[in-house]
Amino acid sequence: MTTISNLAEQQQLASDARKVTRDSRPLRLITCGSVDDGKSTLIGRLLWDSKAVKEDQAAALRRDSGKQNDLGLPDFALLLDGLQAEREQGITIDVAYRYFATDKRSFIVADTPGHEQYTRNMATGASTADLAVLLVDARAGLLEQTRRHATIATLMGIKQFVLAINKIDLIGYDEARFDEISHEFRELALSLGVRQVTAIPVSALKGENVVYSGHAAMPWYDGPTIAQALENAPVRSPQTVGFRMSVQRVSRPGESFRGYQGTISGGSVKPGDPIVILPSGMVANVARIVTFDLVRNAAVAGDAVTLVLDRQVDIARGDLIASVDSQPMLGLAFDAQLVALQPDGIEPGKRYWLKSGSRRQRVQVEPTLKLDLQSGKWDAAERLPMNAIGKVRLAFEEQAVFDTYEQNRATGAFILIDPDTNNTVAGGMITARRGSVSSIHGDDARVILSLPANLADQLMGGELFAARRDEVEIRRVSADRARVVIDGIEG
Repeated sequence: MTTISNLAEQQQLASDARKVTRDSRPLRLITCGSVDDGKSTLIGRLLWDSKAVKEDQAAALRRDSGKQNDLGLPDFALLLDGLQAEREQGITIDVAYRYFATDKRSFIVADTPGHEQYTRNMATGASTADLAVLLVDARAGLLEQTRRHATIATLMGIKQFVLAINKIDLIGYDEARFDEISHEFRELALSLGVRQVTAIPVSALKGENVVYSGHAAMPWYDGPTIAQALENAPVRSPQTVGFRMSVQRVSRPGESFRGYQGTISGGSVKPGDPIVILPSGMVANVARIVTFDLVRNAAVAGDAVTLVLDRQVDIARGDLIASVDSQPMLGLAFDAQLVALQPDGIEPGKRYWLKSGSRRQRVQVEPTLKLDLQSGKWDAAERLPMNAIGKVRLAFEEQAVFDTYEQNRATGAFILIDPDTNNTVAGGMITARRGSVSSIHGDDARVILSLPANLADQLMGGELFAARRDEVEIRRVSADRARVVIDGIEG
């Protein structure tokens, strides 16, 4: 016979086992797709069936639902649709974030709007996600907005999708229709460079294949449920760049202390590490790493710290501190992809403010291509209308510092701000540095050469260099960094 003490011990062991097996890092995911495909209902059902809804929330949900549905259940979408306008119109407008956990891992889910008017909010939710749950109405199949959301999610770096083919009960659990939609989406995903797709037939309203298996209604499907697919999904691997920290504030509480504050956006740092300040190119070493309550031996991406250097250098808000041997790209012209977010779209030749991290710079944007969401092809374009996905050339008036978005989300992403209205008109990501300088700089074009130190010394010893020394800016980098630059030129 089991005693009370034995039962308590078994419960404690089970609790400890769950703590050990649960993934320590939450999986961040978004739900996306066209309007009325059932995104809020799916996530509401996921929260409800995983017992993530507290008693007071459940009582409020039943009260707000009014008349319950034919299954005697409340309106699960109300768990996510918090704005009054969302409840009145029956659509999602803003991004709603919810936290929940199973025995295996924890999750942060962003329910994003499906209406084309709120595409900018969907892009916001995708910018921090590891995985996208893309919903498709089994009756309608893939729509233009479905393709737009899949493309934006991919541009934002998401490489794994759970394709939830919802409302499968409304087509009589038709396996052939499920296979048809799955095949069509996999072809779209391959064209976007995505190979990790898990297709699941779902009835969000009935809870089939959400947390609990829908095998009774769909004996032909033997894959995972939504919850199982999320539990087994890998988080995005760390992006492989060196140390990065955008300076948000220069701290000078007294004459004996000068520190540079910011949140580390890549790599790690420890006292003694050599660093470079960009765009100036000045080099120093880290003397101390200070937080609000202690001095640290090291810091990693995500940590908010104050760096104290071993020498006096000129650093201002917006400068980027990076590791000497793994520096970001520095230049006046870059290639980028972006999503236009305002009714006026992106106007060619107009000067915008570009904001990345804590740095803001003037930039001229030249649209070159626009994505045709129906064909998946890139067409030539001179301007980008609202919600268009396009490729552009960015020309700066002063040196700009970026990684590619693929290498680092924080230092490769940006927003464009209209200087006349202060509205955010686009969100984008850097894809490459351009080799040529835009004509925006008139006759002041400059050429930047990366040379081995001995060859540079020979050139600087010449008469021509001596006569025009004041016009030349010199930056020394490590041999490893110079080799990377030269290899890029040769490639």
